Amino acid sequence: MARRPYDLRHAAVSTWLNAGVPSPQVAEWAGYSVDVLLRVYAKCIHGQQGEAMRRILQATKP
Repeated sequence: MARRPYDLRHAAVSTWLNAGVPSPQVAEWAGYSVDVLLRVYAKCIHGQQGEAMRRILQATKP
C-alpha cells in the first residue's frame, strides 16, 4: 500500500488527469488551483496527444 497518505492522493489525482478529466475539475476535487495542479502534475499527464488532436480536428471541421 502507499507509504504515506499523500501517495494515495497523488495516485488519485494522476489517475483522474490521465483518464481525461478536465484540469479545472480535478483541481476543484483536489483542492488546488489549476495553476498549482498543472505545475505539480504536468509530468504525470501523458498519452493524450491523439485524443487532443482528434478533438481539434473535430472542432475545426467545416
